Amino acid sequence: MQYGPDRPAFGVGATSTTVHPLILVATALTVLLVLFLPRRRVVYPFLLLIFLGSIGQQFYIAGIHWFVLRIVILAGLVRVAFATDKTPQGRFGSGWNSVDTVYVLWAIFRAVTSILQAGGVGGAIIYQTGFLLDALGGYLVLRFLIRDEEDIVRVIKVFAFIFLTIGVSMLNEKLRSQNIFGYVVGVPIVPDIREGSVRAQGASAHPILAGVLGVTSVPLFWWLWQSGKSKIMAVLGTIGSTLMMLASSSSTPLLAYLGAIAAVCFWPMRKSMRAFRWGVVSVMVALHLVMKAPVWFLIARVDLVAGNSGYHRAMLIDQCIRHFWDWWLIGTSTGSWGWDMWDLSNQFVAEADTGGLVTVICFILVISRGFSRVGRARKIIEGDTKQEWFMWLIGATLFAHCVSFFGVSYFDHTKIAWSAFLSILIVATAPILQQETAVKEETSRLFRGAKLAVASPAVESSSRSRLPRLENDEPSKIAPRR
Repeated sequence: MQYGPDRPAFGVGATSTTVHPLILVATALTVLLVLFLPRRRVVYPFLLLIFLGSIGQQFYIAGIHWFVLRIVILAGLVRVAFATDKTPQGRFGSGWNSVDTVYVLWAIFRAVTSILQAGGVGGAIIYQTGFLLDALGGYLVLRFLIRDEEDIVRVIKVFAFIFLTIGVSMLNEKLRSQNIFGYVVGVPIVPDIREGSVRAQGASAHPILAGVLGVTSVPLFWWLWQSGKSKIMAVLGTIGSTLMMLASSSSTPLLAYLGAIAAVCFWPMRKSMRAFRWGVVSVMVALHLVMKAPVWFLIARVDLVAGNSGYHRAMLIDQCIRHFWDWWLIGTSTGSWGWDMWDLSNQFVAEADTGGLVTVICFILVISRGFSRVGRARKIIEGDTKQEWFMWLIGATLFAHCVSFFGVSYFDHTKIAWSAFLSILIVATAPILQQETAVKEETSRLFRGAKLAVASPAVESSSRSRLPRLENDEPSKIAPRR
């Protein structure tokens, strides 16, 4: 991200407060509820306002844009700081783990490198402080709020209600070319039209993000059905998410939806996934060697929805690889790579552009550590089909996010949904992995005890063999002290 005379570092956007009266009241009420409701109930107002009323709503105070999203997160951070209902592991019920560490490092590296890239100007510092509040602050609040399976069920139910509401509104937007959210939040009332098809966006900042927001939670709704926690909300959530995907008229949400279904269908192959993954890698390498164009140009051939920009996404990856030395240290500006290259429709390229190689590595590690936790947990509980399905559907959700990352970068409240999912993943796997750790420690302790017990007679015998041997007819050279 570049700053300079042609691109002001700060102050771009509204120069006055733009908050609908309804959202103003909702924000004040939500802040109070976040601060004073019982912890288990806080997710209701927190998520409802963020996903239904935060886009484009801001207070302009002292030259700074105070977005409603960040005000709510700040209230959540205050609740975290003064929490009295701590668990033995601290403020986060499942304890701190490697995914948490890598996520925090990703956010910090991305913010710092973006500031360095901008030359350390004040506007860049303020902008990246806002990013840290969104990405890191939102993550910490959700880690605090989601602590056990009951919290997971509660969050999924809230998402089901939110997505059904948005899905119905997007269907209306698709049929009547009128976005009802445009009368309240900062989205267009008249939707975008591409190739004669209305691209509904609901309460999101873009149609693709609206579709992705819904479909990346579909496997969680399937778990809600499979577990029997709430079949009604599972059905409503699935219907809402599907409507969001269809009404967005975009390839990326459709691909993510198909990816989630494909991941679930691989359940019978769950014990052979390592071989399958290496097989996919081998096929990609072989195709790269025989194709005239690089293998990532297969993306350009994906044409599920009329007017999609698969070629742009393939070119974005191609130029990112070709310009590695431009961005590897602290990122760069992709605008100089070619026509429309400023449009970062790929999360991995967006990480390279804004944070350099270290940021890309940390982001990939968040994903790989997530898959690792889910895989290890599933193997530990192998034989318990109900719990195995839970782990498998969490893995399918993570895969759906990965598919989405190749078609869009999360820049609105979708990143809060990503943080919520990571919190669910950590909390769902933590008890299983902690049990495994406890078993290993106990086994190790017993093994050390047995080893010492076996070694003790030998030590005693060895000690006796080193003492001077006295014959019966030889007087002792060590006279007893009288």
